[in-house]
Amino acid sequence: MTLTRNTTLATGASLALLLILTRGHHVASLEALPGASWAVFFLGGMVLRRALPFTVFIALAAGLDLASVTWGGTSNYCTSPAYPFLLPAYGCLWLAGRWFGQRHALHARTLPRFAASALVGAHLCELFSSGSFYVFSGHFPDPTLAGFGERLLRYYPQSLEAFGFWLGVALLVWGAFAAVGAQRPVSGEARRG
Repeated sequence: MTLTRNTTLATGASLALLLILTRGHHVASLEALPGASWAVFFLGGMVLRRALPFTVFIALAAGLDLASVTWGGTSNYCTSPAYPFLLPAYGCLWLAGRWFGQRHALHARTLPRFAASALVGAHLCELFSSGSFYVFSGHFPDPTLAGFGERLLRYYPQSLEAFGFWLGVALLVWGAFAAVGAQRPVSGEARRG
């Protein structure tokens, strides 16, 4: 999938705005919308691909979390010794999106591969983020595999639901832009008509 520089910049800015509007419970949060962090990192990897945008999104997410805990009145429950494990967690999503974006254009026939890439990234992200929180946060005195399994069954479906929602929105936006682009005449055809 190759995009123009302007399209790439617009996509990056849109993803950053989505992260700002939906990340946690900070001042700019829209309470009715699910968090878009997972989708932002997957789609960012798919479209932006390089390490610099990943670093920018990691810094933005950490900055938003810091601001929400410091000035926004959000509990610091999740900012534990496990917090650095969000780097590999989000990295898994980025790399899964990047893998898909380097090998496939987004078409109806590639949707199963898109979904499979997203699910692999989501599973790995969940294992890093929730697993590290369960083991290293200090909130669970005697972590066990069974205890982690219970938490996984309780919280992971909500994360997948939010991830799927935002990927669905992205697919609808992509479809709308593709439909508009298909109706535009090619520059040579515009002059002939």
